[in-house]
Amino acid sequence: MYSRAGFFKYKINLRQSGCVFVLRSEIKYVHQDLQIAKGRAITFVPMKKLAYLIIVVIVLCGCEKTIHFQPNNTTPLLVVDASIESGQPPFIILSKSLDYFSKITPEILAASFVHNADVRISNGTVTHKLREYAYPNVAGYTLYYYTIDSTNLGTAVIGQFNTTYQLEIVAENVEYTASTTIPQLSKKIDSLWWKPAPDNPDTSLVVLMSRVTDPPGYGNYIRYFTKVNDSLFFPGIASVFDDQIVDGTTYDIQVEQGVNRNEDIDLENYSFFHRGDTVTVKFTNIDKATFDFWRTMEFSYQSIGNPFSSPTKVLGNVKGALGYFGGYAVQYKSLVIPK
Repeated sequence: MYSRAGFFKYKINLRQSGCVFVLRSEIKYVHQDLQIAKGRAITFVPMKKLAYLIIVVIVLCGCEKTIHFQPNNTTPLLVVDASIESGQPPFIILSKSLDYFSKITPEILAASFVHNADVRISNGTVTHKLREYAYPNVAGYTLYYYTIDSTNLGTAVIGQFNTTYQLEIVAENVEYTASTTIPQLSKKIDSLWWKPAPDNPDTSLVVLMSRVTDPPGYGNYIRYFTKVNDSLFFPGIASVFDDQIVDGTTYDIQVEQGVNRNEDIDLENYSFFHRGDTVTVKFTNIDKATFDFWRTMEFSYQSIGNPFSSPTKVLGNVKGALGYFGGYAVQYKSLVIPK
């Protein structure tokens, strides 16, 4: 028994047991007519807190619900994969987008190419109409692309440094436009060398290193690719970089081996090269629109399968379509790694 005129000072420890809390309190009661011995155990259920707890349990147990939904079939969009490199003609692939939950087979991909489009490119002086070509690959399927018309080389456009290009596409009576610039080749690789892969028991693996000079002034964007022996060029798993940290400096940086995203990637060893390899680095200067496209695209790649990743909007530069039109100022640098 206790008096309401008393004063309680609590030192409380709570131990949870199911939905009931057992309160062990060290109580000091100050009143001239009543004293409660220090250390006495009092067991009770605080009704207000218990009511709150019951409500929380009911809400948590009742928040599970099976949701069934049927995704809408959206109208396919034009997908543009277009580029022009210094010293090379433009190369454009046109296709249609697929539904997010659709099956992807070689037959479906082959049927997604857009044919008979009117594709033109201009460097501000001349405009050239591109021609569609077919390329049968080793898997037995045919790839389709647009490039300069070999029967009309008088107006053919070849990539040049410090030049802006306009791309116009008319497909199924809809017009799409894009613009890109091949910048000056101002940021370059000075040298390449190799060293043994650190902390790796496989002594045949090596790390490729490079020394790069960045000119003063922000806005020097690059993308790189690597080629091993007679293989194709593949971009790095993170292939684009800006100069926010390295502006106006000469610095050393590892060159990771490019990856083929159509194959499984060994995340432990993908970046290494092997003794005996002949490695060629394709080092390109790009404009900001091309940098933004590949930066967001590669971040989207890396988020696949990660339930905690944030949605990423891929920043294309083709009005009315998905994809990009990019210009590349190219430098090649090779190194033979001895056995």
